[in-house]
Amino acid sequence: METLNVGLVGYKFMGKAHSNAFRKLGMFFSPSMKVCMKAICGRDEAWVRESAEKFGWEGYETSWEKLVTRSDIDMVDIAAPSNVHKEIAIAAAESKKHIFCEKPLALNLKDAREMLAAAEKNGVKHQIGFNYRFVPAVQLAKKLIDEGKIGKIYHFRALYLQDWIIDPDFPLVWRLDKKIAGSGSLGDLGAHVIDIARFLVGEFDSVIGMNKTFIKERPIVEKMTGLSATSQTGAAKGQVTVDDATLFLAEFKNGALGSFEATRFANGHKNGMSFEINGSKGSLKFEFERMNELQFFSSEDEAGTQGFRTIQVTEPVHPYAGAWWPAGHVIGYEHTFVHEMYEFVEAIAKDRQPVPDFNDGVKCCQIIEAVDLSIAERQWIKVDNL
Repeated sequence: METLNVGLVGYKFMGKAHSNAFRKLGMFFSPSMKVCMKAICGRDEAWVRESAEKFGWEGYETSWEKLVTRSDIDMVDIAAPSNVHKEIAIAAAESKKHIFCEKPLALNLKDAREMLAAAEKNGVKHQIGFNYRFVPAVQLAKKLIDEGKIGKIYHFRALYLQDWIIDPDFPLVWRLDKKIAGSGSLGDLGAHVIDIARFLVGEFDSVIGMNKTFIKERPIVEKMTGLSATSQTGAAKGQVTVDDATLFLAEFKNGALGSFEATRFANGHKNGMSFEINGSKGSLKFEFERMNELQFFSSEDEAGTQGFRTIQVTEPVHPYAGAWWPAGHVIGYEHTFVHEMYEFVEAIAKDRQPVPDFNDGVKCCQIIEAVDLSIAERQWIKVDNL
């Protein structure tokens, strides 16, 4: 069996999630290639050394430039902030490394297109980290839609609600800096439901949106990891340069209508990603905080017994579920990363392009940019015009 040597850039929230996925992959699945966790990379040597040992990597680097040119690295996994995605991905492609990159693909559409062009020019496999596609219930929703179980789709509505920055004294973390993050709630949260909409419903035709930054200044951050951060008492404040909340409407090319809300100011919501799809023959509902369940309504059920049914998506017949535990023994957030890494490794082993790839990342950036332009110009924007 061939071995795939992996180099990971990033060692905090996403770095930990990806490391865990690589460690679990061979234990629960049977990939066509053996995965070797060769090296993890980060700027803080003490922290990245500790992470390498804790997460199970053979070694570490403090220079991503060195990592992507190492002859013993076959694949580069980019789990660092958005502002470095383009530079690392293009360098990795030019070094003939396969590339996995977290979302959003880039700070803007132009950079995303350059990343895609570099990957295609150099003939490497490329995948983007839209992990919510790999929830078994979402995969089941796709299957039901493709089988015509809900008929012609009329509506898609999605929410992604969090509350972790609602305190005005929460520090100015990198996700609130446009130069690093590229976008606020729209790019961080909205990107996921935009991708889910494309996956389940189809391509976007036009969009119109609105946004708001509720807290315009925050204390300068002292230390941050994941979604946690601290600042010194009485710290100076800096400007928030991204949106706190974005809402937009969309029309799909197939005629369906969509509504989207992404906010980090929804008190009581920790990771409230949900969607509903209404069709001519039925409807589907999903809430990530109940990720092992899918709600399905069929108008073809007998009159008098119609209603939303709860499908527990844990049976071996369900996508990915058979690799884990007996029916009813639920899985969680971390498992979505195992699923997407499994698909990426299989694509490399079988010499096929994985899905979702950088094309999907470009499409998502295109929609995000169209929403931003619609807000600036206060009018509907055709997505394909960008």
